[in-house]
Amino acid sequence: MARVLIADDASFMRQMIREIIEPEGYEVVGEATNGVEAVEQFEELHPDLVTMDIVMPKRSGIDAVKGILSKHPDACVVMCSALGQETLVMEALQAGARDFIVKPFKPDNVIATLKKILDKES
Repeated sequence: MARVLIADDASFMRQMIREIIEPEGYEVVGEATNGVEAVEQFEELHPDLVTMDIVMPKRSGIDAVKGILSKHPDACVVMCSALGQETLVMEALQAGARDFIVKPFKPDNVIATLKKILDKES
């Protein structure tokens, strides 16, 4: 199954994503707490998909998406955003993110979005 990197500055959000996706067969290969770590871990781990929070310290999720896609244009990044961040979501999609999931997470929506993105890739 797909290898996933989870990037979010809140540990409980990373844990929540992990608890949603692991029972579905996804392998969490790494966790990043900021945008700088997300780019570094992508380079090191080469995951199939990244879940990326938009608002993070050191480097925003949008900037991290740009950094990843500049070297890996085929990378699959799904943004995670809170309600009310529509402008940032649009900016992330324009930067190359494949899709987004809204916080608070609904497990069915998370899995459906990841499957949709990964199915397009295979």
